[in-house]
Amino acid sequence: MTDQPIRLLLADDHPIVRAGLRAVLETEPGLVVVAEAETAEAAVARAAEGDVDVVLMDLRFKGGMTGAEATAAITSRAGAPRVVIITTYDTDADTVPAIEAGATGYLLKDAPPEELAAAVRSAAAGHTALAPAVADRLVNRLRTPGTGLTRREAEVLGLVADGLSNQAIGARLHLTEGTVKSHLARIYTKLGVGSRTAAVAAATDLGIIGSRR
Repeated sequence: MTDQPIRLLLADDHPIVRAGLRAVLETEPGLVVVAEAETAEAAVARAAEGDVDVVLMDLRFKGGMTGAEATAAITSRAGAPRVVIITTYDTDADTVPAIEAGATGYLLKDAPPEELAAAVRSAAAGHTALAPAVADRLVNRLRTPGTGLTRREAEVLGLVADGLSNQAIGARLHLTEGTVKSHLARIYTKLGVGSRTAAVAAATDLGIIGSRR
């Protein structure tokens, strides 16, 4: 059983990224790339064929299903392959939904080749593999749960950081303006701040949302 190679599916909408991942992974003993997918939907369909052990999944695709949504669809099936997210995004708003969706690993695209290969092997064995920065942030989040924003709160605050008004945020997220205000009130309480500007600054420092600079 241990002599069987770990079969990989690469899911990313950039051909050059897939080519780079393939070049790195296929130099590693015991790893073989059996398929590639350019969309999240294609990754879900290909993963269901039963000959893939680990999916390396991008987080964001051009339109359609997201990487987190695809991860949830893949991991919901019996006997599903493991999913390792590999992306450039490492804020709570990105990492938490992906892990909640069932991702076994979460790496950044600047990870060294040996770290990538180790993560694939760990995932294939059923072990969690997280980028150090992501692991540190999740640990800190657990240690200070009061500062942890929900997915919706992080979305609202991200749009605040982009300069949208409460009315515009409500329209974007299909919420009433009153609901947006309620989300902001909870955000202020959790972050210990009293204004939109301070909330954005605090959330950026904590890595809950990415820097807009």
